[in-house]
Amino acid sequence: MTAPILVTTVRELRAVLSTQDAAAQDVDVQGGADAPRSTASRAVVMTMGALHEGHLTLVRRARELARHVVVTIFVNPLQFGPGEDLDRYPRTLDADVELLAGEGVDVVFAPSVVEMYPEGTPRVSVTTGRLGTVLEGAARPGHFDGVATVVLKLLNLTRPDVAVFGEKDAQQLLVVERMVHDLDVDVQVVGVPIKRDDDGLALSSRNAYLDPAARARALVLSRALRAGVGAADRGPAAVLAASRAVLAHADDIEVDYLVLVDPTTVESVGPGHSGPARLLVAARVAGVRLIDNTAVTIPRTDGPPRTEGQL
Repeated sequence: MTAPILVTTVRELRAVLSTQDAAAQDVDVQGGADAPRSTASRAVVMTMGALHEGHLTLVRRARELARHVVVTIFVNPLQFGPGEDLDRYPRTLDADVELLAGEGVDVVFAPSVVEMYPEGTPRVSVTTGRLGTVLEGAARPGHFDGVATVVLKLLNLTRPDVAVFGEKDAQQLLVVERMVHDLDVDVQVVGVPIKRDDDGLALSSRNAYLDPAARARALVLSRALRAGVGAADRGPAAVLAASRAVLAHADDIEVDYLVLVDPTTVESVGPGHSGPARLLVAARVAGVRLIDNTAVTIPRTDGPPRTEGQL
């Protein structure tokens, strides 16, 4: 098990990546045209630390896609609003690096806030438009502008061919995809399905805030999503009704939203929709805000019923 190179400054990162690029070029030249190679030179996985199996799933996918993997660990203040958990967000750098050593990660970039934003809040940042102001963006104003700004900054710093993100943050993934497309960023964005515990709870660093009783109550989110998927053959309204019925019987759960949306726009689908959709839920459990989602396929009314989901 080889520990990844841990760097904390932009200067260190650039030096390490330049050395990495030079070595990769030498391998290509010496290996010749017939030498086996990965489809990409470098992949990046961006995290805020407090790593769990869900993050490691992203890292493993990155290893499949590229020769070298960079993992960034940075709790980005731009994406936290007033009263959110910026100060208490779990920070476990030593344990995170140890986990990543077992996954063949080459470089861990763990900068300080001052390193990333030496002049304080950036004077120029990314604006995500309507896509960043609905659902999670409505509940957390400015959140996605902060996400997009730090993602673009980290893409510029790590210079990857591939960037791997989890589908649990479905709206975030769409924001990143749109930013990369609209701003002509030369990187392939790859989404990875949600990783769940055996009981169905979507893995999240914020699950650490839940005591055993609250964690058990949080399982209602995945149960609601499964109920929605099971009703897909009866149309969008039935999907939402089935999910709402499950949530309505939950104790001490404060639902923020439950929506069935077009996966390319996160706009709510109409009653006549057929084809791919995504069922999204956000709720507070014992004061902890959790999100979850699943893919749903609404069959055409003139065809055989079928459903599809990740749960």
